[in-house]
Amino acid sequence: MTSFISITRGCDNMCTFCVVPFTRGRERSSDPNSILRECKNLYEKGYKEVTLLGQNVDSYLWVGSNILKKQIFKINRNKKDFFDFSMLLDFLARKIPFMRIRFSTSNPHDMSESVIKVISKYSNICKHIHLPVQSGSNKILKLMNRKYTRESYISLIKKIRSIIPECSISHDIITGFCNENEEDHKKTISLMKNVKYNYGYMFSYSPRPGTFAYKKYQDNVPENVKKRRLKEIIDVQRLHSIFYMKKYMEKTQEVLIEGESKRKNQDWYGRNTQNTVVVFPKVIGKKIGDIVYVKIKNYTSATLIGVIEK
Repeated sequence: MTSFISITRGCDNMCTFCVVPFTRGRERSSDPNSILRECKNLYEKGYKEVTLLGQNVDSYLWVGSNILKKQIFKINRNKKDFFDFSMLLDFLARKIPFMRIRFSTSNPHDMSESVIKVISKYSNICKHIHLPVQSGSNKILKLMNRKYTRESYISLIKKIRSIIPECSISHDIITGFCNENEEDHKKTISLMKNVKYNYGYMFSYSPRPGTFAYKKYQDNVPENVKKRRLKEIIDVQRLHSIFYMKKYMEKTQEVLIEGESKRKNQDWYGRNTQNTVVVFPKVIGKKIGDIVYVKIKNYTSATLIGVIEK
């Protein structure tokens, strides 16, 4: 079984399309020892995997009494009670080696090389990073108040793949944001072709009351244009997803059984370390929460299909 633990709440990034800073407040991080206790408690209840959650997990920061990070401009990093996200991951991976660890969501501006190296170091940290890009155009990224550029994002992707070659990478993309033109859209498509994501979450822009974009920008991309651009983005992603799925053929994957398949109650489903859904026939003696090894025999653009190896 798998469960979720919030390690941060709120957000300080103020992306112009996002309501989170207004609905959940400033960013706060949880005590690493309380996170560890939650993980151990979940394991005692039968859970084998935990996902660490936060609007931006990479900005996790705990310093003693948890002073807001904006107030911490001088920190003695040798203090025993100082924890950033890389240290939290390392701490949990060592203390709960019997549980698989996932996390979401990362912000490209805040992800450090030390986090990437910790992921590569431990087998119980799953090899998947959800890294929202939102747009491939620097003009649109600036309008969104995303604190990275197309170039720095691509550089980060290259670093991840050089340190963790087996890591899967997923994305969020918003198409049709205010003032997005065809050239901006083409830059998003070209970034997708450069990166080749394993999968992603794709949306057309819809204004959210209370956000900076809602108050200050004009939603000036026609709906029919948004729909056409979104379809083009989805079509590109589908090709890339199939590209990766083919690579799993006849390979054996370690999978945590999470439940019955929604399509056939004779099948189980679970996920491999890359967060890819795997479906396979039930066998006697296996149950939800068990780790099994599945040989892949077929695939769709979103699902691997296989059989448990005996």
